[in-house]
This record gives sequence, C-alpha cells and structure tokens, in this order.
Amino acid sequence: MEQFKKAMNENAAMRWGVLILVGFVLSVNYYFYDAFSTLKDLLRAEFDFTNSQYGLFISFYSIPNTFLLMAVLGGIILDKFGIRRTGFGFIFFMALGAVLTAYGASDYYSNGGFGYDAFNSFLPQYSAQLKMMLVGRFFFGLGAETSIVVVSKILVKWFKGKNLALAFGLKVGFGRLGTFAALNLSPIIAKEDGSNLSGAIWLAAILVCTGLLAFIVYMLIDTKLDKQLEANKNPDAIEEKEKPFSISDIGKLLGNRAYLYIALLCVTFYSAVFPFLAYVPDFFSDKFGMSSIESGKLTSLLPLGTLFFTPFFGWLIDRKGRSATAMIFGAITLLIVHLTFAFTYLTPAVPTILLGIAFSLVPAAMWPSMVKLVDERQIGTAYGLMYSIQNLGLFAFPLLAGAILDYTNPGNPEVANYTPTVLMFAGVSLLGLLFAILLKVEDKKRAYGVELPLNKK
Repeated sequence: MEQFKKAMNENAAMRWGVLILVGFVLSVNYYFYDAFSTLKDLLRAEFDFTNSQYGLFISFYSIPNTFLLMAVLGGIILDKFGIRRTGFGFIFFMALGAVLTAYGASDYYSNGGFGYDAFNSFLPQYSAQLKMMLVGRFFFGLGAETSIVVVSKILVKWFKGKNLALAFGLKVGFGRLGTFAALNLSPIIAKEDGSNLSGAIWLAAILVCTGLLAFIVYMLIDTKLDKQLEANKNPDAIEEKEKPFSISDIGKLLGNRAYLYIALLCVTFYSAVFPFLAYVPDFFSDKFGMSSIESGKLTSLLPLGTLFFTPFFGWLIDRKGRSATAMIFGAITLLIVHLTFAFTYLTPAVPTILLGIAFSLVPAAMWPSMVKLVDERQIGTAYGLMYSIQNLGLFAFPLLAGAILDYTNPGNPEVANYTPTVLMFAGVSLLGLLFAILLKVEDKKRAYGVELPLNKK
C-alpha cells in the first residue's frame, strides 16, 4: 500500500494553475488602482476636482499602510494566522472599498442617495462625492497591499526551489495586465464626454468582487494542499498555529542592511513610477496634444511591455543570478526616462517602452531576492514591512505632484506645464539609483570575494 502521495505543489500543472488563479486577483487589484488615471479630466469636470484633490484621492490608498502600518500588521497576521484567513479578510476589504468608491461616483448617490447628506454636512471645501470616494479608496488600500503580500507568500509556498523568480515575474505580469486593461477600457467605457463615467468605475469594482470569489476557490485548493503536506509529513508543511511572532523580528529585518537598501530602493523606484502613471495620460495630452483615449493606449504600452519582459527577466535571473546588478540597470533606465520626458519632445512611445523595461527589470530582481535574505517564517512580515515603506512614497508623491502642478500652473489651465513635476520624479529616480548602488556595495562588502545570495543563481 502506497503511503506517500505526491503533494499538489509538486505537480507543475497545479502550480501554474494556482499562479493563474491568484494572478487574476492581482490583475483586478491593479485594474481598479489604475482605472482612474485616464479618468482624471472627467473626474475634474464631473465633480469639480482640483489637481490637489485628485492627488489626495490617489494618495488615500496609502494612508492605512503608511500611518496605520496595515501592510506590516497584515504581514504579521499572515505569518501568524496563515494564508487563507488573512487573504480572505483583506481581499474582502479590498472589494468593500471598491464598491464604496463606485457608489460615491454613482448618479444615485449624487442625487441624494444614502449617506449623501451626512457626507455633505462637513468639510464643505470637499464635495460629498470626493469624501465618499476617499472612504472607499481607504478601504481598498487597506486590503489591496496586504493581498499582494498574501499572493507573494502563496508563490513562495508553491514555487520555492521551482522557478521562483519566473513565478514572481509572471505575478508582476498579471498586475501589469490589469493596468493595461484599465488604461484601455476605462476611457472607452466612460466615453469622451464622461456620460458613462459611473459605469466605468462600477465595472472596476465588480471585477474586484470577482477577484474575491477567485480567492475563495484558491482557499479550497490550499486546504487540500495543507492536508497532503501534513499527511506526507513534509517539512515544508505550513502549520498555521506554530507561527509565533516576536517584535524583535522587525528589528532584525531593519538591522539587515541588504534588506534595508532593497526596501529603500522599493519606495523610491515605485514612487517614481506609480504616482507618475496616475498623471501620465494627462501629461501626454497636455504636452503632445493627445486625446484621453490616445494617451491611455500609449500609456498601456508600459504594462503590455512588462507583461512579457518581467517573466523573461525573472527566467534569466533564475538561471544567471546577478540580481543586484539588474536593479542598478533598471534604476539607471528609469532616471533616463524621466529626464527624456522632462527635457525633450521625443515621441513618447520610446521612453514609455524604456520605462516598461525598467519597470520589468527591477521588480523581477527585487521581489524574489527577499526569499534569500530572510527566514521563510518571516516572509509575510518582511514583505509587509517593505510594502508599508513603499506606501510612504505612494502617499506623499501623488500629493506633491498635484501641489507642484497647481503651483506651477496657476489658474488651473487646460494645458499644464508638467516639466517641474517630471523633474521631481527624476530626482526620486536618482535616489533609487543611489540605493541600488549601495545594495551592490553591501553585497560585495559582505562577500569578501565570495558571491552572496543576490549574486548567486
């Protein structure tokens, strides 16, 4: 009688099937986050948003993860209570936030629907629509960042020792697929005149709710896997009750200079990309005279490129290593992109493609490197802390970009000068390059002539 049965995570088809399932959760997460970048002008016209208020709306996503440290707490909760309970709870918050945001932009709410009078009774400088959408954005951000941490731990569980960098590259690709779809579909559904703006936002919210259903399916698969691992007495089995957390874990992570440099590269790199993407369709429209649909299609070249480049770079790093060097090249490319946008009128397709390469190279090298730097018991905490640090930038820089736009373009003209704003993003890119170089130096210093984890295959 055969006592040992092959666990599901040893089956290649099951591994890739799980990746597709949780990748869909990521795709709808990114779809909702990026759906508003091509709707900026329509939101301003429909709800009288200023650039600063739009920046506030984008930044509100990061408040729970920046000031309440929810990504860190989410990572701790993940390490303590496991994938299923943590994932369901936070993806539920993500779906709730998406629905509240869509409700705040709906015609029913604007015409005096439930909650309108209450939200209209305070802070009169902000519309009732904006305030309800801010509440929704808050809950969406509270769930979305930890959901990404959960997906990261799922990939470690299923792919550790089995093309992990490629899996992380595909994970990033799924996120970019959501961005690509949002940039193309949102302006089309909303229509040029904004007559279906509410419909475009509701579609994004419904997709997030569908992602919650997809995760419930994963929970069933994960339950079966854990039973198999327990039955096989596999040392990789995740026994959720034996995951004690100590506050000293965070101190140990922050005392690891390689981890700290990666975290600082993470916040500067993503701060020079995601907040920029929230403004780039309007930037293309103002500097190059494109329509919202044209600028959305051009911007979508970025996630389309990363959809293919990130898995390729992940596959390459799985085989060749040199993660630290890859991060330096990606940071240099990002700096060149922002300087090109700021000082030239070169057709924006060229720097957008280069931005896609940078946006593929750094994440493909950065996220799998974490597994080599920390104990598997601390993976959730390590990723959560990193996402919270990242959210400092995702909160601050959309606000700063909106404030710079309003300050350098008094009177809120239809065609804004974006050069000072883009130069601000170039400065953030330069900081990212500095941290990538420090990471490489630290790697060499610790190696004493011997390759360390970031340089090994």
